[in-house]
Amino acid sequence: MKQISLIAFCLVFALSSIAQDKVSEFWLGADLSGTTMMEQHGSQLYNIKGEPRDNFSLQKELGMQAVRLRVWVNPKGDWCSKEDVLTMAKRAQALQMPVMVSFHYSDTWADPGTQSIPAAWKDYNYEQMKQAVIQHTIETLQLLKDNHIDVRWVNVGNETPHGMLWPMGRAETNMQQYAGFTEAGCKAVKQIYPDAITIIHLDSGCDPKRYNFIFDGLKQYGVHWDMIGMSCYPHWDVENHLETSDVGTLIDCINNINALSYKYGCDVMIVETGYDADRPGDGYRFMKDLIEAASNKTNGHCKGIFYWAPELEGHYKLGAFRNHRPTKIMDAFSEFNCIR
Repeated sequence: MKQISLIAFCLVFALSSIAQDKVSEFWLGADLSGTTMMEQHGSQLYNIKGEPRDNFSLQKELGMQAVRLRVWVNPKGDWCSKEDVLTMAKRAQALQMPVMVSFHYSDTWADPGTQSIPAAWKDYNYEQMKQAVIQHTIETLQLLKDNHIDVRWVNVGNETPHGMLWPMGRAETNMQQYAGFTEAGCKAVKQIYPDAITIIHLDSGCDPKRYNFIFDGLKQYGVHWDMIGMSCYPHWDVENHLETSDVGTLIDCINNINALSYKYGCDVMIVETGYDADRPGDGYRFMKDLIEAASNKTNGHCKGIFYWAPELEGHYKLGAFRNHRPTKIMDAFSEFNCIR
């Protein structure tokens, strides 16, 4: 009887350990790319008690486990240059927060509406452009590796439902060349960080059409990616007439995660999300539901959620702070960490 009890105990312990390992693979993080610029302009953040905090330590205090940082090629003012990224990555490393690097392959913002070729690359032909992608990726990641930064994930392109490096890499007209740039970036990542997870990131996670278009094309031309990255913003989904409610975004986003993971045999991560901080109660409920669904209703295929620039306010309405303090939206993240 004692032997049976011991076996039963060991079995329960083993199963609980497996379950815990599965839960531990679900990451909560924040894109903090604007931190150094914000601090240079004198902005001070506070926790809910009114105690001053720097952005990185505050986000960890609020339940974030990892940091996402964008990198531009030759930006004005050097914000989001590879050197600026290193400065912020060191702060994440000091707090034992692994880093996701988001390559925009531009001197400024790259998103569904803008994928501008860096000024220094503007006269390149296709092969030269591909080499520039490789060199920029390697130089940036080598700088981080030389400083012992824990880079776990790399976005090869930022929100690219229409490709990148337009017009040369526009997906609708030059899918093969977009795929070539993407594969070049993915291979460059593995050259420096062999174990880093390469992510191809699109917007509007509720819309399967754009995901199937891009990933069918990348698959056709032999691109090797590890994970699909997704943006999930109910505000923009309603604004762009893709959804009529928060619930629609949530349901369709989760359904898309499940369909994509099955079709392409890879995991998915929500690498950007956000909510109107003037509606903190609604934002809290949406984020809580999103975290619960992504962690429990995707058969383990959704590996985490990153909030984009939660500290931003004023000119950007989808942060999660007001008066330089976290709103209730951030409770969804801290509460999840408390129960797992």
